[in-house]
Amino acid sequence: MADWQEIPGGVTAPKGYKAAGIAAGLKPSGAPDLALILSDVEAIAAGVFTTTQVRAACVDYCRQQLENKHNARAILCNAGQANAATGAQGWADAVESAQLLAQALQVPAESVLVASTGVIGQRIKMEQLRAGIPQLVAAASDNGSEQAAAAIVTTDLVTKAIALETTLDGRPVRIGGICKGSGMIHPNMATMLAFVTCDAAVSTHLWQQMLSRAADQSFNQITVDGDTSTNDTLLALANGQSRTPAITEMGTEAEKLEAMLTEVCIRLAKAIARDGEGATCLIEVQVTGAPDDASARQIARTIAGSSLVKSAIFGRDPNWGRIAAAAGRAGVPFDQTSLRIQLGDFLLMEHGQPLSFDRAAASAYLKQAAAGDYLKTDTVLIVVDLGDGQGKGNAWGCDLSYDYVKINAEYTT
Repeated sequence: MADWQEIPGGVTAPKGYKAAGIAAGLKPSGAPDLALILSDVEAIAAGVFTTTQVRAACVDYCRQQLENKHNARAILCNAGQANAATGAQGWADAVESAQLLAQALQVPAESVLVASTGVIGQRIKMEQLRAGIPQLVAAASDNGSEQAAAAIVTTDLVTKAIALETTLDGRPVRIGGICKGSGMIHPNMATMLAFVTCDAAVSTHLWQQMLSRAADQSFNQITVDGDTSTNDTLLALANGQSRTPAITEMGTEAEKLEAMLTEVCIRLAKAIARDGEGATCLIEVQVTGAPDDASARQIARTIAGSSLVKSAIFGRDPNWGRIAAAAGRAGVPFDQTSLRIQLGDFLLMEHGQPLSFDRAAASAYLKQAAAGDYLKTDTVLIVVDLGDGQGKGNAWGCDLSYDYVKINAEYTT
C-alpha cells in the first residue's frame, strides 16, 4: 500500500505556494497564456532539461541560473510562443521576462525561472507580457493552481495536475505538480513543461538527484510521436514550509519523499501520454526479465514509441508481431526463445512461440479501451517478459490516429 494519499490543490497544495494564470493576449485565441508559481520563501530549486542542440532561450536561461544559484522564488511560463530558434533577441526577451516579474514581486531577478511553449521560431509577444505581469502577480492566490495549469497548455485537450501527501517525522508533507504536453512528445530529459512544488526541506544536491531519478522513471518513459521538443523543462521547488527536519542524505525519510516525488512525476507523465494529439487510448508497456532496469525501460519505450504498434492499436488489430519486432530492435540483447508477450488478459506468445488466441475478443479489448473513460479506463496494457533477468521498467504512449496528422499538418496554418 502506498505511503501517500491524493489530495486536491495541484501546485498550491504544499504549504507556502501561490499560483495564477491569466489571458495576457499572447495567444490569438484569447485563451489563458501566462502562468505564475510563487513560493512565499526562497526554495531549493532543481531542473532537468532537453538535451537537443536547438533549445529555447528559457532552457538555457534556467540552466544558467541553476548552475549559479540553486534557489528560486518564482516560475513564470508563457504559452503561445516557444521563443526557440529566436537568436539574441529571444535571449534578451527571456532575460527581460524574468526581470519584469522580479520587479513586480520585489525579489532578485536570479530568483525567477522562466519557461515558454508554443510555436518554434516565434518570439514572446513582449508588449502583451509587459502589460500582463502586474495582473498576473495580483491574481496569485493559494488556490490558483487550476488557473496556472490552464494557462500553460497549447494543443492539450485537458489540464494536468496532481498533489499527494505523506507524513515525515510525524508532520504532513505535500508534493504538487502541473504539466502540459500533447504533441512533440518523446522527451530525452524530462517533459514538455512540468512544474513541481514541495514543502519539505531538502538539501540542494539531494533534491536534484531525486528529480533526475524521478524523470528517468516517468517523463523519460513517455512518447507520443517520437519528436523531442526544443523547450522540454522540468522544474521543482522545495521550500521547507512543512517544518520537517531537513533531509540531507539518503535514508528512510529521503526514500519516502523520493517515492512520492516519482509518483507525482509518473502521474503527470501518464496524463501527457493519455492526452496525445489525436489519441483515443493510453498504452502502458510493462517489461520484466531484462538484464537491468535501464534495459527494461529502453525496450518498453521502444515498443510504446513504435509507429506500427501504435497504428495497430488504433486499428484495434492485436498484431503482436509488431510488439516482438519493436522489442527486438531496442538495442538490448535477450534470448528470443524466452520472449513472452501479453495484451491485456490475452497471452499471445510464450517461450518465443506464437499461441492461439481469440483474435476477435482481443480486438474487442482494444475497442473497449478506446471507448473507455478518458481519465480512468482507457488503457491498453502490453506486458513483455524477456526471461530470468531482474530488470523491470514501464513506458507509456498512445495510439496513432488520423487526427494526429491533421492536427500537425494544420498547426501553424
